Amino acid sequence: MSERPTTTVYEFKVPSGQHESIRLDVYITSFVENATRSKVQEAIKKGYIWVNGKHEKASYKMLPGDQIYIELPIQPTPEVISEKLPLDIIYEDTDLLVVNKAAGMVVHPAYGNWTGTLVNGLMHHVEELGGREDDPSDLRPGIVHRLDKDTSGLLVVAKNNHTLAALSTKFAEKDVERSYWAMVWGNPPEEGTIEGNIGRSKHDRKLMAVLPEGRGRHAVTHYKVLEYFDYLSLVEVHLETGRTHQIRVHMGHIGHHIFGDITYGGASVRFGPNTGNRKVLFHQLITDLGRQALHAKTLGFEHPSTRKKIRFESDLPDDMQRVMGAFREHCSAEY
Repeated sequence: MSERPTTTVYEFKVPSGQHESIRLDVYITSFVENATRSKVQEAIKKGYIWVNGKHEKASYKMLPGDQIYIELPIQPTPEVISEKLPLDIIYEDTDLLVVNKAAGMVVHPAYGNWTGTLVNGLMHHVEELGGREDDPSDLRPGIVHRLDKDTSGLLVVAKNNHTLAALSTKFAEKDVERSYWAMVWGNPPEEGTIEGNIGRSKHDRKLMAVLPEGRGRHAVTHYKVLEYFDYLSLVEVHLETGRTHQIRVHMGHIGHHIFGDITYGGASVRFGPNTGNRKVLFHQLITDLGRQALHAKTLGFEHPSTRKKIRFESDLPDDMQRVMGAFREHCSAEY
């Protein structure tokens, strides 16, 4: 029997023309699942991360072709604990709740994020209400669907097995209304549909990509433009399928990457001149945002118990609104 590995290793290369001038800690946080910036900075200080064979500071600015090597010691899996965390719960009854997840919050506990996740916070919330007849920790499988760590917006959580099964069926049968708002590079046509199978990239297994017919899983994304800016657009997106990173992959596939998306090439200026004040402005906006500009705005479904349609909307978070304000102010500027 082979021995259990004692470290987790990541290796990747910075692609040309996509991630220039991004800090090392920001870059790694976006590429390593469940990573947080503080934990990446700690790993850098402890010498677990190398760039081109050398230890660099967290503030090191990435260059095309840089080789990153990470070797993290594997820690024993801790028991998932409940934590009092700030949760924006916008609806709750005896069967389910809807939460407006903040950007930067991981949904499930996993390596590198055993605490501070949505599940940790929900466990504490249930306990405060007196729990359920069964173990409050049973809430964990009640997460019906997920959002990426750096995607904000609406999630529905089941509070019992009947509701979990019913909602899971609705999501599987696409009997759920979901829309996202995203800021993207470029000015796509006013509306469109993107079709393309999604699966693991053959170049980097940590990433998803559009694959040839016969590979990956069928995926369909519909979008319409809500507002045009200078080489940028605000779009509303509806998913016909729910594949991992679907919006980010599909929008990037047609050349309109999500603004600020380090993982899929949206953190560099992709349209228009990348010089002078314009370069300074957009690099500052990308740094301040620190994530992909993607928000799960609308969620609607039939309630499993009452059979009534319920629908929720959430405002764009402050970070995206600040970027929107900058877009509106400078969209007609001469650079």
